[in-house]
Amino acid sequence: MSTSHIDLFRVRDGVAVQHFTFVLTDLEGCQRFGFCRLTNSTHTCLCILSYLPWFEVFYKLLNNLADYLTKGQTNEMKVLLAALYQQPIPLANGSVTLQMVPYFIAPDPRSLPSIPENRNLTELIVAVDVGNLLQLYTSMLFERRILIFASKLSTLTSCVHALSAVLYPMYWQHIFIPVLPPHLLDYCCAPMPYLIGVHTSLSEKVRSRGLEEVVILNVDTNTLETPFDDLKGIPSDVMSGLKVCLKRQAVSPGSGVSRAFLKAQALLFGGYRDALQSHKDGEIWFNEELFLAHKSPSMRQFLQSAVHLQFFKQFIDNRLDILNKGKDPDDLFEEEILKCDTTTGMCVCVCVCEREIKSFYNIIFSFMCFFFFICRKRQNISTISWQFKGKSFNLY
Repeated sequence: MSTSHIDLFRVRDGVAVQHFTFVLTDLEGCQRFGFCRLTNSTHTCLCILSYLPWFEVFYKLLNNLADYLTKGQTNEMKVLLAALYQQPIPLANGSVTLQMVPYFIAPDPRSLPSIPENRNLTELIVAVDVGNLLQLYTSMLFERRILIFASKLSTLTSCVHALSAVLYPMYWQHIFIPVLPPHLLDYCCAPMPYLIGVHTSLSEKVRSRGLEEVVILNVDTNTLETPFDDLKGIPSDVMSGLKVCLKRQAVSPGSGVSRAFLKAQALLFGGYRDALQSHKDGEIWFNEELFLAHKSPSMRQFLQSAVHLQFFKQFIDNRLDILNKGKDPDDLFEEEILKCDTTTGMCVCVCVCEREIKSFYNIIFSFMCFFFFICRKRQNISTISWQFKGKSFNLY
């Protein structure tokens, strides 16, 4: 990457090494990712361009390339790059072994992001509390204009990518810029929805443009500004369930956070399958009126707005394309729908660990023992029998 391009992203924040990502979107909407490793003490930024969103894999490769540069082993670096370029794309969970670097495993697109393996999600959960996370999620569901400020490029781009991922199986269809170069600040004044990351050193310049109806998150201070009350536009049972799940899962490793958002998406949009109908010629189509029917008032109000949003339209188009090719959609979202009763829109997202369930049963059992003990004393009964959790108990 040339010096002029490096200056677009260079910031003096004292961080020794930063990994960050920019995105190039073509006219067809396909995204190409620029994975970067920026060293603050040098004028070199290593960058790998790829259509594959393999963040951890490419960041690891960038570290290996940086080691070669530090040791002056430029020939070895060129050999490694040539070998990578010729390497066929492995299957999901397939391993790639090269003599010059440790092997790596291709990510499985069917698996949910997990903590701490997924750097993007981990950075987001560490930096943003549950309340602000819910606000951002609802802002994305209503396709607002969203700005993310952060002083570290690595944290900034990670948070933007992680926020985009919580919409799965939907995808953000509008302007998407994980890190905005200074010469493109006018994008913040765009009238259409956007999700843009901006370094905090540029925040005053951005705010001076007189932003209106923009949701702003400052990652460094974990503060959010929004002119909207979008939380009230989402069915309360879904949001309360999601909030409970996130509070319990945010501090736990694994895919619990991703699973919580997936369940919320299934509760909100899983009823689309009930609205699929077939023409006489066999072509399947989406009946919007049927989709909105038999829903609770709050769910119907939300879905009446959602059917006009780009991410939902694109999702339905993709599903119809699959179905009309004679195939069945087969992904984690469809599996989650089967776990939820989304027909009435009255589902509640429940997230309770087994240990808490056992604790609850123990409390009930203790209360019953105490209650029957009092009854026996007052009624002068020698033996009381009852059943609990399928087992018989006798109190003498």
